Amino acid sequence: MYGLRVNGPVSAVSVTVILAFIVMALMFQEDAARELAFLRSFITVRFDWLLMSSCNICLLFCLFLIFSPFGRVRLGGPDAKPDYPRVTWFMMIYASGIAIGLLFYGVMEPVYYFQNPPLGIDSSDTEAAFAASIAGTIFHWGLHGWSTYALMGLSISLLAYNRGLPFAPRSVLYPLIGDRAWGWPGHAVDTLAVFATLFGLATALGLGAGQVAAGLDHVFGIPMTRTTEVLFIIAITCVVMVSVFTGLDVGIKRLSQFNIVLALALLAFVVAAGPTRYQIQSVFVGLSDYAEKIVPLSNWIGREDKDFLHDWTTFYWAWWFSWMPFVGVFLGRISRGRTVREFLVCVILMPTLLCAVWMSIFGGTALHQFLFDGYTGVTEAVKTWEIELALFKMLERLPFEQFVSLFSLFLLAIFFTTSSDSGSLVTDVMAAGGRFDTPPVQRMFWCALEGSVAIALLLGGGLKSLQAAAVMTGLPFSVLIVVMTFSLWKVLREEAR
Repeated sequence: MYGLRVNGPVSAVSVTVILAFIVMALMFQEDAARELAFLRSFITVRFDWLLMSSCNICLLFCLFLIFSPFGRVRLGGPDAKPDYPRVTWFMMIYASGIAIGLLFYGVMEPVYYFQNPPLGIDSSDTEAAFAASIAGTIFHWGLHGWSTYALMGLSISLLAYNRGLPFAPRSVLYPLIGDRAWGWPGHAVDTLAVFATLFGLATALGLGAGQVAAGLDHVFGIPMTRTTEVLFIIAITCVVMVSVFTGLDVGIKRLSQFNIVLALALLAFVVAAGPTRYQIQSVFVGLSDYAEKIVPLSNWIGREDKDFLHDWTTFYWAWWFSWMPFVGVFLGRISRGRTVREFLVCVILMPTLLCAVWMSIFGGTALHQFLFDGYTGVTEAVKTWEIELALFKMLERLPFEQFVSLFSLFLLAIFFTTSSDSGSLVTDVMAAGGRFDTPPVQRMFWCALEGSVAIALLLGGGLKSLQAAAVMTGLPFSVLIVVMTFSLWKVLREEAR
């Protein structure tokens, strides 16, 4: 059996700080909830300019690369061959990067924006509010967010496969500061990446636990309590520990394939059982309004809709940033043999289209139920902030409601298992200085720590604490995005010569 393989400074600081956080959050739950809620509001309001501008820079730079001559550069060199078939590769990209977002927010978010439209749109204007609700949802799950993954993934893959550098966030510093990247600047970046990964995944796991508890209550009448949520987190953590033991080419690959097949099956059912024509119209209306409103939604100056900007957009960008290190490293690892153009198209454009279709169909179905059938189950759940029930309330109006709800609960668990699996693997890689040849027990340790963080956050304030953790750990990477653009630009110019 291999001995432990760790980067001493990164592992020591990460484990010490995270364990201290867990203990303090559990010992002082009320104080933790209050301070974390304040921190979430402070960051999303005071640093809105940084979060928004960094995300805009990231997207514009990635779009430029798609259409530039640099798009022909191949990850791994001119003769490199892909490690995975294109369909399997895309399934791994999508499953690792989206987690429970489709199921948790796919119904709730469009309905909430319909009731509270962005950009000062009057909610009494039903047609405009509907279009803006779908467009606003696509905005948060579209080009901007996926471009953050793409920038990190492309940087890591290019530096690892073309320059022989480690699969670690610190490597993006090397083109700019040379060997100093292996000193304290690199230790700081990798340590922040470990924090961001664990807290970002813990946020998703906490949200998933709340939705599973709500679903069990809705279907079986099992009371929705913190105990139920904690038991779900423990169960998922145990499943993930088994999966990470099997490694990248067995557990993660197969789970990703299974995950996407199940998601497409649920999507197909909702299309077949729901108002199909209206759903298709929703997709085109949403995409059209998204294209029309992407510029004003990307601006933070002089906005009338401050609640939408700070409660949703800047929180989302910070959350995407917190996932950026681990998804980026994971994407870099699985993308050898792809060209820069192919990588960016498959990591940004295709997932955006799939998210747009999903959100438009699920959100459009719920809004059709309200506007044309007079059904208020979803709208009332969202209005009273019982948001975990939104999906199940929508399914209530479709055939085979109990079976499909159970199917959705299973899919929710598989979705998070896939993301948590890849996240635990990559956290271990970052803590080991970019090495993938670590022993299984070491990967399982990070998985257990991730579950512990989720439980501590859930007990120490619930949803607001979960969101605060993602915002807090994502903020530093809004600065690193700017650094990465310069680093990647320098490397691509050298590769294209």
